[in-house]
Amino acid sequence: MEKHTKIEIVDSLCEKTGMSRREIRTVIDSFIGELKDALVENKAIELRGFGTFEIKIRKGRQRARNPRTGETVSAVSHGTVIFRPGRELKQDVWNLGFPQDEVQEGNVPAENVQEEK
Repeated sequence: MEKHTKIEIVDSLCEKTGMSRREIRTVIDSFIGELKDALVENKAIELRGFGTFEIKIRKGRQRARNPRTGETVSAVSHGTVIFRPGRELKQDVWNLGFPQDEVQEGNVPAENVQEEK
């Protein structure tokens, strides 16, 4: 799987919108800051068509094990961010694991096949 960095996103949006890189970077950084602030305040973030970011509290344990060393350690309760993809995103990525020839031969259920745009 390839990575798509923030710089690549800025460059792509710059080409599509004609806005300057500085303006786009400011908007993206502000957007990410708003997401972080909401999560720190324990608020869920719902982006329709994309997904939902939420905080999940993981309970601490007295006897956890460090898998690398095998040492017994205690783990405190802590928050972690989880992401649940929305229906549209799920549908858009559904067939990524199938070889394209299987999709074309009809070995994949029709409701799972997305037409190329």
